[in-house]
Amino acid sequence: MTTEPRPDDVSAPASEAAAGTSPGAPASGRFSRRAFLGAGLGGLAVGALGGAGGTAWARSDGSGSASAAASESPETAYAFYDQVHQAGIQTPQQHHAIFVSYDLTTTDASDLQVLLARWSAAISELQRGQSLGAVQPSHANAVPTDTGEAADLGPNGLTVTIGLGPGVFDHRFGLAEHKPAKFADLPQLPSDQLEKSLTGGDLSLQACAEDPQVAYHAIRDLSRMAQGTAVVRWTVMGFGRASAGKGQTTPRNLMGFKDGTRNIKDDADFQRFVWHDGVDQAWMKGGTYQVARKIQMHIENWDTDYIGDQQNVFGRSKQEGAPLSGTRELDVPDFARKGADGDPAIPATSHVALAAHENNGGLKILRRSYNFTDGMNADGQINAGLLFIAYMNDPAAFVTLQTKLGRVDRLNEYIAHVGSGVFAVPPAPVSGSYVGEALFR
Repeated sequence: MTTEPRPDDVSAPASEAAAGTSPGAPASGRFSRRAFLGAGLGGLAVGALGGAGGTAWARSDGSGSASAAASESPETAYAFYDQVHQAGIQTPQQHHAIFVSYDLTTTDASDLQVLLARWSAAISELQRGQSLGAVQPSHANAVPTDTGEAADLGPNGLTVTIGLGPGVFDHRFGLAEHKPAKFADLPQLPSDQLEKSLTGGDLSLQACAEDPQVAYHAIRDLSRMAQGTAVVRWTVMGFGRASAGKGQTTPRNLMGFKDGTRNIKDDADFQRFVWHDGVDQAWMKGGTYQVARKIQMHIENWDTDYIGDQQNVFGRSKQEGAPLSGTRELDVPDFARKGADGDPAIPATSHVALAAHENNGGLKILRRSYNFTDGMNADGQINAGLLFIAYMNDPAAFVTLQTKLGRVDRLNEYIAHVGSGVFAVPPAPVSGSYVGEALFR
């Protein structure tokens, strides 16, 4: 396993450097890593975020070779630069996540460019378990450049994944010609009950780690960096990963059922269904699309349903997670098999039957979801559900599946899609570059 190279600087707009608008910018038109990390870190309130081993280094190189066991070590670190894909997608899924959507408050393309460059430099340090400058400055009147709550915790398998919303490609930044043909806001989908405050966004950050405080620290300090350029739009804090990845045992969602049994795990499926080929926009080659949904679960209603009906809703047994046509979790569902009553053993309106690739022309998406809880709502009911995050090389794949599920899925009686966003996720940057740099050439 190898550690990530540490480039000394990150490309930035020559006009910014020449104007001297960013502290520490050299005359050559390139910003030093130190300048990016040190400039403008003070003062951004993050109340909108909800108030809240071993010594080996794992390398995320797009091969899926990092083991699930390695991701559990406090010293596990994933490289940010010089990878084929951004980490946090094919990476073994960590146990904690924070998803944040941001609105841009600037119409200057150079502001966006600098933010992406500074975020890239900072994420590289954070994923190595490093602080972003001084936690305790030597001068009593100096403001710490790093908030300090993750000091001494180690990298804990942290990954931070950057996404760009459809609005980045509108009239504001002159990037319309770079908008991928398949990229647009998601349409209204059956059963959507979206709240405006939980929908959309110009940028996204997905921070995942084995320690929740490490993930929170990353989002907190990256949000401070966005001061004057972007503000938080909506956020969800996830826990107890609710999807299984390669080499991982299948976790459970808050309804008590295993989730992610048939998730994408093989490299061939990643190539076919997840990674963008760059045909229509070369800058997206090796990237992907991210769909994030906040799904509210009606926990109290679900908890009073009898077990036979719960299993018919999902099409699987609750304890083992086996399809109702089989006996073991990994048995391939047999949708033609009949039960003792002559009806299909797996109901046609069950979640499994509607979502299975066998019943959707082979279509698959990568799930990377987490559970969430926001305490109690105004009616005294549990406010909890699923932070659904999925990756695919065409957002139409999600639209196709959710249109079908939204119409007739038995699960709709117990859930509501209240938050939603779609984002283009560029490939990982090379040393000396930053996420999305090709957009500004």
